[in-house]
Amino acid sequence: MAAELRVSVLIAGGGPCGLMLANELGRRGVSAVVVDEKPDTAFNPQANATQARTMEHYRRLGFADEIRQAGLPADYPTDVAYFTRYTTHELARFELPSSSRASALVKGLSGSWSAAELPHRVSQKYVEAVLRRHAEKLPGIRVHYGHRLIRYVERDDGIVGEVEPVGHGASFTVHADFLVGADGPRSLVRQSLGISYGGSTGSQRDFMGGRMLAVYLRSPQFYARVPHAKAWMYNCFNRDRRAFMASVNGRDEFAFHTQLRPGEDESTIAAEDAKAAFQRACGAPIDCEVLSHLTWTAGHALVADGLQRGRVFLGGDAAHLFTPTGGLGYNTAIEDAVNLGWKLASVVKGVSPRTLLDSYETERRPVALRNTDYARRFADSLGLYAAAPEIEDATDAGAEARRVAGAYLNQHARAEFNIPGITFGGRYDGSPIIVSDGTAPPPDAANVYVPSACPGGRAPHAWLGDGMSLYDQFGFEWTLLQFESTAIDPRPLREAAAALGADLKLVDLPRALRDLYEADLVLIRPDQIVAWRGGASEAGAFCGVLARALGMSGRSR
Repeated sequence: MAAELRVSVLIAGGGPCGLMLANELGRRGVSAVVVDEKPDTAFNPQANATQARTMEHYRRLGFADEIRQAGLPADYPTDVAYFTRYTTHELARFELPSSSRASALVKGLSGSWSAAELPHRVSQKYVEAVLRRHAEKLPGIRVHYGHRLIRYVERDDGIVGEVEPVGHGASFTVHADFLVGADGPRSLVRQSLGISYGGSTGSQRDFMGGRMLAVYLRSPQFYARVPHAKAWMYNCFNRDRRAFMASVNGRDEFAFHTQLRPGEDESTIAAEDAKAAFQRACGAPIDCEVLSHLTWTAGHALVADGLQRGRVFLGGDAAHLFTPTGGLGYNTAIEDAVNLGWKLASVVKGVSPRTLLDSYETERRPVALRNTDYARRFADSLGLYAAAPEIEDATDAGAEARRVAGAYLNQHARAEFNIPGITFGGRYDGSPIIVSDGTAPPPDAANVYVPSACPGGRAPHAWLGDGMSLYDQFGFEWTLLQFESTAIDPRPLREAAAALGADLKLVDLPRALRDLYEADLVLIRPDQIVAWRGGASEAGAFCGVLARALGMSGRSR
């Protein structure tokens, strides 16, 4: 390996955020190097839920279908189910479609679930492998696992970082214009900036609060021994030891998590103890092989006090730390990368001034605060609801306890796993690069999403007459929507974009879709956010609008 590398962006961290950022940059012709001290992409399953908005971004990059084919078989149900123990009483079940059914179902949905993609239940280990494979195909992108950033200095003209191999080998120097710390909750980059987390931590709950044991296991007998329909998420609800478990491959691999009791010494937990914890949740001695086990802490709702300093940025777990209810941590990290990716590329290419990058923290930190709060509420709903002492008893009182718990858990499941409002409703109101039209966005609600083209939010989606997603008509960079009968000469608009160095695609849409956007002209950013909308009479202002959206006006550093 060369003793020195010269790239535009140095990315510390090869998890979903770092790998997604590499894809965003590489697709735009911007060079980057990713370093991560792990030997490879994730072995343990970790996150297991890819939200619909994340899938839309994967679609934009061209590999949503590949992600959807990963993990569970195409016909595997993605239900969320609750049991006293896995082989005994089923308490509640929230039915969700298999990946093959989701692909067909999405084209008939409207309202809250009007989307190019539906959610997909897939282990992070599979997602990372796809992200890495596509990143490494891109010119200018280098991915180095088994390497870690050990120090860096920021100079007026860029970043100089020192990277060393985890094992043997010589260190090397990376010269970059920018550094992104996507290096996890103990982020060296965040600590080097003197930035702390704010928010709540150490929440104690009957479940999802405190130290948790994570077990990655193989159990070929599980489905044959469990007398219930298959599920994606298996929750164990009793007075003894609560747990949740996600199916990883739909055949024999599972990600099992259970809360440790007070006084249990996690340093003494061996594979046999992990196996015993799984079997207690099963309520039967179902054999398994423990592939790995480790401990982690639930009860976090933390956001870094800042996401950027000079040429250095934070994303993913380095910027925000979640309790994993709602699956919001990984999905928020992906949107960090999407937001930052197009902005870094615009600056590196000389289209935008560096002041554009100030909008990253302005836009993403409020969303991180919003999403960590939603995840905390879900954790409270699940973790603070305790099982009745008689819930496992073969008595009338036990049956009544199971009925009451089932009703509550059914309601909880719908609140946690049917969340179009959280998925699609994150907004960038108040951003200096959003041009407000004075309208108010719809209320922010977890379980309801009202499509709106009010500037600052996700562009409303629609299926076109030929079964094509409207999003597939957008340009990879900037898109200007206009509707039939608008009668606007497109040449000045194209000339304005060219003069600013912006890659702009003009899309003509049927007049019927104008009601969805409530404007004659709509400017869509590279991340599919509405930057501006206006009437035909405002076409002459388009050059100034695009200049502002590119960060060419506003604050100076």
